[in-house]
Amino acid sequence: MSLLLGGAALIGCGRVEDVEKAAEKAASAPANTRLGQFSSQEIAFLDEVAETIVPATRTPGAKDAKVGAFMALMVTDCYDPGEQKTFRDGMRRVDAAATKAANVPFMQATPQQRLAVLTAFDRQAHREAYESEAEDRKRQGLAQLPPYDSIEAEEITSDAPVEPATFFRMMKELALLGYFTSEIGCTQALRYTEVPGRYDPCIDYVAGSPAWAAHA
Repeated sequence: MSLLLGGAALIGCGRVEDVEKAAEKAASAPANTRLGQFSSQEIAFLDEVAETIVPATRTPGAKDAKVGAFMALMVTDCYDPGEQKTFRDGMRRVDAAATKAANVPFMQATPQQRLAVLTAFDRQAHREAYESEAEDRKRQGLAQLPPYDSIEAEEITSDAPVEPATFFRMMKELALLGYFTSEIGCTQALRYTEVPGRYDPCIDYVAGSPAWAAHA
């Protein structure tokens, strides 16, 4: 998962047992129910955020895997109060950004409009993480990173300079974690073998083949 996120560490506890419990509860939760501190409407919102990050293609997407419910449970059970506030404030910022950019709330925006909003936050979060790493290396006297030359995220807050996008890092991490530890993610997006039959040190790669799911 760290490789998927460019080396980022998960925010919150992230213990295996917590992930398993959240995934189990999310998979069995009926529709239109409250989970943890999140209402059914908020879970539906998170489903659409996760689906924008991991959309359905040849395999089911994040919404099919009930990733929104997983995110809600992980934030409730594993994040401290400050992180929970950051995450919830971020949900409001996503909605405000969609309203400003597309003149409709995020839930009413088209998939293309949703993707544009989340891409802007993603670029901003990536830039902040890169510059933070560069500053840490400078303080430690390590080899310096080159300047960050990617396109900056546009200013998407309504009446103030862009604030840190830490919340989106949380959302993206949880969306990926929730999807790729779900039954759908493990067995349809990835190749899953519960008990490998033997050790194969070298296997021919066929272009387009999915990666192997981690052992349960």
